[in-house]
Amino acid sequence: MTRVVALSGSPSASSRTLRLLRHVGARLSGEGFDVIAIDVRDLPAEDLISARASSPAVAAALASIASASGIVLGTPIYKAAYSGVLKTFLDLLPAVAFSGKVVLPIMTGGAPAHALALDYALRPVLMALGQPLVVGGAFVLDRHIGDGANGTVVLEPEVEAQLAEPLLAFTRELRGRARMS
Repeated sequence: MTRVVALSGSPSASSRTLRLLRHVGARLSGEGFDVIAIDVRDLPAEDLISARASSPAVAAALASIASASGIVLGTPIYKAAYSGVLKTFLDLLPAVAFSGKVVLPIMTGGAPAHALALDYALRPVLMALGQPLVVGGAFVLDRHIGDGANGTVVLEPEVEAQLAEPLLAFTRELRGRARMS
């Protein structure tokens, strides 16, 4: 089974970014992918700040990344870039951590102007981690992510449509690679 890591760079346990990432992870699980969730905010802060990649929790997260074929990375936008929480984790990854992987970046923000952060802030960092295949990406206005009954996520129809193409490209690429191996 093809493994995908859903990596959340949100510092908040109740963030819209995290809920959107869980929604995408559930869709991928429903399509037969083995999805592992990593919430960077749950890793020991002292280990992240001190760059202790060998600490048990951080080492386990790094091992999950290493064993995955695909990465769905979600982050809110702060100050025109990805979150600092995410940056502390990405700094611990080896320079080739995403080499040979398919990556789908998803960013959330409060204004349409924040969409530029995907191409100008996040994409260069992803490429610096081993030249992965970055399939599209999505920027979602956080006001379009709502709460449904029983903790479910309700997305505006335009968000579902916006996610459809990058998700399709992501799953096609992963399935194609699985057939070839």
